[in-house]
Amino acid sequence: MENKEFEFKGLRINGFLMLFVIIAVLAWAIFGFTECTEGQPVSLIISGIVLIVLDIILCIGFRMLEPNEAMVMVFFGKYKGTLTKVGFHWVNPFYSSKKVSLRARNLNVDPIKVNDKTGNPIMIGQILVWKLKDTYKAMFEIDSQTMAATGAAGGGVAVLSRMRAFESFVRVQSDAALREVAGMFAYDENGDISNGDLTLRAGGSEINDILLGKLNDRLAMSGLEVIEARINYLAYSPEIAAVMLRRQQAAAIIAAREKIVEGAVSMVKMALDKLKDEEVVELDDDKKAAMVSNLMVVLCADDAAQPVVNTGTLYQ
Repeated sequence: MENKEFEFKGLRINGFLMLFVIIAVLAWAIFGFTECTEGQPVSLIISGIVLIVLDIILCIGFRMLEPNEAMVMVFFGKYKGTLTKVGFHWVNPFYSSKKVSLRARNLNVDPIKVNDKTGNPIMIGQILVWKLKDTYKAMFEIDSQTMAATGAAGGGVAVLSRMRAFESFVRVQSDAALREVAGMFAYDENGDISNGDLTLRAGGSEINDILLGKLNDRLAMSGLEVIEARINYLAYSPEIAAVMLRRQQAAAIIAAREKIVEGAVSMVKMALDKLKDEEVVELDDDKKAAMVSNLMVVLCADDAAQPVVNTGTLYQ
């Protein structure tokens, strides 16, 4: 999309210099009224009134900008540029100005309920860092002024109300982008997902980068830019959370059992090899099988084994 924003090049005078001029004009008007009371021509009254009216009009032209603020200048409905120079200025009083903030802002989006790639309902939330990038698009490509005027108090639209309107636009678009990204991936690996596929739970920075790209694609027309986007909340929806928890517990138990069996087998093998190498006792196949069975029960059982003392010979 074409960038229509440009720097304001209209008449701009140092505000302190213009303030001195206005005070001087006001002093001249007061002097005119004083001289008229001492018998001077009535024309001095008229000139004094004209100067006071002129002073009032000139006072409307004062503008002040802080760092990371901008002012969109409009002359009877026509865009005349964006003033970004920090300081105290005086411009044509017939220019209308709309001040906006260029500072970075946080947006913590409440978790929403969506379906992942496999259809499981999940709760997912995100946190964004965004800022205004293009003042022309932000003011004239989207209806931010109407949204700001709706929430503004008093006669004018305050900067806070205007920025809240931008935040509302970002919030709605971020909701749509988050739903799109959540539907592209599964919550985690399961029977329907191949090992190695990207998932929401394990994706990490890759998922965040995809989300950032989707957000900026949607916000390109508005002149707003997301600097950073991160998923800060991810969980199964309450109606399936208990079932999924049991599935995760079962998977954890199976993995633990595999480790226990693997360790028990290595210990049994080590015991048999040790007995054979050191010629402690000769065991036939039946005795080896019985010994393996007893050791596997002892090593793999959840409860402590109750020993049975053999008072006879090994071959009984």
